[in-house]
Amino acid sequence: MSPTLSSTKAAGALRTAARVSAESLLVLLMAAAALWLVGRMWSVVWPLIVGLFLTTLTWPLTRFLRRHGWPPALAAGVVTVSFLLLVAGIVALIAVPVASQSGELSQGVIEGIQRLREWAAGPPLNIGDDEISGAFDTAVARVQDSIGSMVTAVASGVGTVFNGVVTAFLALFLMFFFLKDGPRFLPWLSRQLPGRLAVDVPIVAERSWDTLGAFVRSQAFVGLLDAVAIGIGLWILDIPLVLPLAVLTFVSAFVPIIGALFAGLVAVLIALVSNGVTDALIVLAIIVVVQQLEGNVFQPMIQSRGLGLHAAVVLLAVTLGGSLAGIVGSLLAVPFAALIGVFWNYLREQLGEPRQEPQQEPEQEPRQEPDADGTPTPAPVAP
Repeated sequence: MSPTLSSTKAAGALRTAARVSAESLLVLLMAAAALWLVGRMWSVVWPLIVGLFLTTLTWPLTRFLRRHGWPPALAAGVVTVSFLLLVAGIVALIAVPVASQSGELSQGVIEGIQRLREWAAGPPLNIGDDEISGAFDTAVARVQDSIGSMVTAVASGVGTVFNGVVTAFLALFLMFFFLKDGPRFLPWLSRQLPGRLAVDVPIVAERSWDTLGAFVRSQAFVGLLDAVAIGIGLWILDIPLVLPLAVLTFVSAFVPIIGALFAGLVAVLIALVSNGVTDALIVLAIIVVVQQLEGNVFQPMIQSRGLGLHAAVVLLAVTLGGSLAGIVGSLLAVPFAALIGVFWNYLREQLGEPRQEPQQEPEQEPRQEPDADGTPTPAPVAP
């Protein structure tokens, strides 16, 4: 006979489900309001985030100088100027080879287009010159028709570049102040918060800082490994612009999964234009092997200690971040997911019940058996 459904238990379960649903909706509403507020303040939030990333990357050197007696302002200033000179040097290393080999690349592009046209004219496509010319004329007509939108796009691009320059300068200034006054932030924060928050918030902030630093440094190390391995392969194949491509690989490593695909596509395209199909396929094979080693060997070994995120969580976070906020969302998705994990783990620690260690029973002395005459026999002594 099937058990009878209890109306009291069913009503209690429904009330519990309704209460949990209402509380979850309230939490989601507050999260949506917080994200909306961040979006409205994005012109300030984005330089702050970039400044935090740069600070986590340069803080070990600053800490080393401060421990050796350097004043905080001097250590922060030297590290900031050194970082700025390093970035300027990297940009120069990219710009000079591109400028010196621009003619060669242009000629290679023209030759590549001509080879592609000859291949399209042969079997199995058999596309004639008239059809190719017609398609080209159609493309030119579409470009001429959309000249207004192109001007608008160029204007918006100029505005984007200007905003990027402003963001970079703000991030550098913030990095200097974070490096100089960063250790005094948590004590100041504890004095500003009341009650239990004065303990909880600094602890979560310190753990979040450690997690963010682990993410930035691990991504930098993984990007360096990718850049060196792919750069050596491009150098062996005599692909032009080896150094710029290696630097692009290093920078793209900070955007998980998507950045690697973008850098690999650029390298394969340049190899195809300059050295032909065979070398392009070899470059593609090198990039696939290096990315597989990174994703399956290096990155899990390096990031699992600092972030504790599964590869599937990383992939889903990058996909969701890219769909919501484009490249910026892809860049911030993994550290944001890691910070959520930090908050959740601390919340579990505070809400969980303390584990009780099992009590050990006291050892009993061995029982003394009496002899035949009633005298107790002493217990044997271990040698």
